Amino acid sequence: HEPGQAAGVIVSALSELPDAVDLLIIGGGISGAGIAREAARGSAKVLLVDAQDFAAGTSSRSSKLVHGGLRYLKSGDWRLTLESVRERQLLMAQAPGLVAPQSFMMPLYEGRKPGKLTMKLGLALYDAMACQRSSSFCRLLATNAQIPGLAQQGLLGAMRYMDAQTDDSRLVLRLLSEARAAGVMLRNYCKAELLTSADGRTTGATLTDADSGEQRRISAKLVLLATGAWPPAGPRAPKIRPLRGSHLLFPNWRWPLAQAVSWLHAADGRPVFAYPWEGATLLGTTDLDHGGEDLWAPQISAVEVDYLLAAAAQQFPSLDLRACDALSVYAGVRPIVDDGSGADPSAASRESVMWSAPGLVGLSGGKLTTFRVQARAVLAEVARQRPEIALAPEAAVFEAVAPSERVPRRIADRLGPALPKFLASMPGDEYAAVGATPYWWAELRWALREEAVRHLDDLLLRRTRLGLVSGNGAAAHMARIRVLCMDELAWDEARWQQELQRYQVLWQAQHDPLRAGVQSSACAAKRAAA
Repeated sequence: HEPGQAAGVIVSALSELPDAVDLLIIGGGISGAGIAREAARGSAKVLLVDAQDFAAGTSSRSSKLVHGGLRYLKSGDWRLTLESVRERQLLMAQAPGLVAPQSFMMPLYEGRKPGKLTMKLGLALYDAMACQRSSSFCRLLATNAQIPGLAQQGLLGAMRYMDAQTDDSRLVLRLLSEARAAGVMLRNYCKAELLTSADGRTTGATLTDADSGEQRRISAKLVLLATGAWPPAGPRAPKIRPLRGSHLLFPNWRWPLAQAVSWLHAADGRPVFAYPWEGATLLGTTDLDHGGEDLWAPQISAVEVDYLLAAAAQQFPSLDLRACDALSVYAGVRPIVDDGSGADPSAASRESVMWSAPGLVGLSGGKLTTFRVQARAVLAEVARQRPEIALAPEAAVFEAVAPSERVPRRIADRLGPALPKFLASMPGDEYAAVGATPYWWAELRWALREEAVRHLDDLLLRRTRLGLVSGNGAAAHMARIRVLCMDELAWDEARWQQELQRYQVLWQAQHDPLRAGVQSSACAAKRAAA
């Protein structure tokens, strides 16, 4: 931040807020966080609020891929693909421990789509957009050596190409951390219930604390709506078509993969994939209209479980995967702008739409990969309405982080400029893994102390992903997690039991693989034994 400007804060009480700000950002997912990060480069006084936790919606429930959108080439959406590829390259260069290169292989079969020539041409264009050559054809022996267990009948080999993966919620938190360091005020569990207006112009909002019910009216020169799958308020707001994508996570010993594999589902020709993520193997994804279900708590259906298990059986028949083999499941809702065509969900455009009214700018739709481009477009409109809030020149998304021998690059790039404080304040004996996961106990303590954790699910489903990649929602580690929460958040036993019950109910409803899974006799016996 500029000399003399106070660093931002995570506001604990609404009474701490100023009466007026320049920009009020409503929504703490990837879109809101990207806007906050870019807005922080200027001199505006900025406040970001979210009705739930940061990244609690779509931005912690995505497919975890920062990709160029290879399939968009097929539909002729070259501009979106080019933009996505360039943003992917930029993010990998600036924070490779957070947005990490991921090698993909797509097996090719005789008489089945996609054909070898089609893939070669598509990937040649994909490489050209990235200004690098990373795709190649792997012959049969090399394919089987790198992807054990593939279906063999008619297998010709595989096409290899590069994309990237991330921890989506940590990507949001890194952006918010840098925005906060540059002066942005942040508040989770704070709902903007009512936009205020005067003379036909939006002038602010009434904020309500989700836990205490405390209310506060805030004036703002501009209100920015980045509410994701939630229908935005405003006279020109587009209609959102929420599409659900669901995933299964398996222990890597049950499905060992050294790299990502993509293939077309036999039932409908949609691309599906499996790849190693955070010490587990992730299988996804579905794509269907979410309907009227709860947007805050989307749940995978038994039909989706069957669909994903059928995809695994098609490509890896010897694995014999079942729902009870999974560590967890999760579903997310994509915020697709409804064009009214009623097109197949997979054919719906992933383009974002910006809209505005006096005192109000909104961003709907869009992709995880292109948050920076979307944010700058929004702030350009802000500058048009309010010239005194100028759009800052383009700069690196992330501040450079000096590597440290004490922590892996994965942790360094999640923390960013906060790394020195982490190294100076976290106990050395907690630089150790939580069970067989990639997470350190020090990461949990840091999140509790520095990252606005208000509930146990914030810690286990977003600050870390222990609830997804450790069996039964990390049940085996709860005794030590209890001690950490009591140390850092001053919870007493009654509060711990309340939070534990809240978390267990949430996990069983949204992440238990057997709740919506195929209840085979083998799975039922395994559950009974457990």
